[in-house]
Amino acid sequence: MINLTVIDFFCGAGGFSEGFRQQGYKIILGIDNWKPAIDTFNYNFGLDCKVQNVLDYRSCIQKIEELPNTSVIIGSPPCVSFSSSNRSGKADKSMGVTLTETFLRVVAVKKHMSGSVLKGWFMENVAKSISHLQPYYTFKDLALEEWALANKIDPDKIALFIKDNYAIINSAEYGSPQARRRVILGEIISEGKLIVPQRSYRDPNEDSSLPVFRTLDFVKNGLPKPNSSYSENQVIDPLYPMIKIKQSELSDHFYDTGLYETEWKNSKFLKTNHPYMGIMSFPENSSKPSRTITATKIGTSREAIIYKSEFVRTGNGEYRTPTVREAATIMGFPITFQFIGSEGAKWRLAGNAVCPSVSRSFAMELLRTLQVALPSVPIVDVRPLAFKGQNLNNYENKKFDNPPKRGKGSRFRRHPFKDGNVTVTLSNYDIITNNKSDARWITSVQYGNGNGFPCRFFRDGYYKEIEPIISGFKNGIKFLEIINNGFTEKIAQSNMLQEMHERQISQDGYLEPTKLIEKIADIIHELDKNKDIYIQNDQCIFPSKLSIPERQVMALYAINKISTLANLS
Repeated sequence: MINLTVIDFFCGAGGFSEGFRQQGYKIILGIDNWKPAIDTFNYNFGLDCKVQNVLDYRSCIQKIEELPNTSVIIGSPPCVSFSSSNRSGKADKSMGVTLTETFLRVVAVKKHMSGSVLKGWFMENVAKSISHLQPYYTFKDLALEEWALANKIDPDKIALFIKDNYAIINSAEYGSPQARRRVILGEIISEGKLIVPQRSYRDPNEDSSLPVFRTLDFVKNGLPKPNSSYSENQVIDPLYPMIKIKQSELSDHFYDTGLYETEWKNSKFLKTNHPYMGIMSFPENSSKPSRTITATKIGTSREAIIYKSEFVRTGNGEYRTPTVREAATIMGFPITFQFIGSEGAKWRLAGNAVCPSVSRSFAMELLRTLQVALPSVPIVDVRPLAFKGQNLNNYENKKFDNPPKRGKGSRFRRHPFKDGNVTVTLSNYDIITNNKSDARWITSVQYGNGNGFPCRFFRDGYYKEIEPIISGFKNGIKFLEIINNGFTEKIAQSNMLQEMHERQISQDGYLEPTKLIEKIADIIHELDKNKDIYIQNDQCIFPSKLSIPERQVMALYAINKISTLANLS
């Protein structure tokens, strides 16, 4: 065992530490202000750390000096304010910068103190975080002016270089079955710079002797199916084949993560038919590495990771999110690693972690620089710790008897399809001003696929003006017959349509608005398989367009019929 010690700031569950432990480093302290994180960290690393706030080290030099002097300092400041998924990247970055600079302050003291034993430091965050940091920090920049003077150091001297000491790392290139891109910032002290490890995996399209990326299938086929019955059969960790445990010892995996139909359909729409963003796979493309596991487990968003369920069902439960164990394996944790807390807490612990495969690679690079022999295989717990707290395994089918509901006055916006760089939209609010419409439903058309592209609104009853045009389409008359003989009877008045939207359920023979839009798409897809084009001559329905897909004219007719009939008093 090598005699290199590690302290982990913003430690979370301990993914950063796990990678270093796998190379023989001794983890001696983790710091985090969230109890489930500290509980999980303590349990897996055999420690007794207390909940504390990293900001306690922002202004108190004594607290920094009281920290153990370790060979390595690692940290992963919370990335939520830096993340591009946070309010489209418009969130206040100040707290993220403060937390990061507090970490750098600790590193500067431990690096430059008399008799320093620090060999290296490493920090992980989302890629965009680096643009909010300075190219370098002096002691004065880090509020260490008095400390520097007391230690006979010029306060204006550079304490830490940031520029050129970071790299954007794709975890899939280091053995994680996940394409997670994060920035690693740091330094190997003896070299005065960050040394980026050679990648160990490659894209399948790349001409290289390296093994190809591990994929979602690699994980899903390597773990038992979540709907498996209780068993004492052996499970071999797909990432760490030296780990072989009984299936009954595998925690947080044998439970039903099925989604309500309204949930997965919302995600499907946002992935495959978003108003102004590109197309994503639904369900996930399992022949590639997973997309990034996020800290929030949700099945309705564009970012949600969704699989076809192993349970044979249609509608409710047809699709599912990963289990906590699948998420942890995708992140790179051994199957013996235990998470403590509720399902949401466990998912957050996994999703917020640093991929151990990435931290292990940087730990190996430091060993090489120090000319220390590397372990022949990762050092892992081959036996799981005893279950502590809630084990999510219940071996039961989920009962879909409590469908999710939307809030009172919830907004609605949906279009049947994007075609011809146009979308025809039904909404219950003005999508330009973002103002509610006093229980009225609105027909609009958006030109282009970008947020903020031109938009035109259509008055109720406009459908009558384009009925003669549609009659001239190949299957136009048949379309009008379907819409006016059966479909219109399923359109409720405004208040009821809103109520059905909030409850996400159709009732009394009427369709809730999402179902209405889906029905329009189905009708048009069936009748307009050739995707014929309408040339706008005498009557210009879509300004600035010489031609338009006939299906968009039909969509405009049907959606305007919905808003017109719904708004009738």
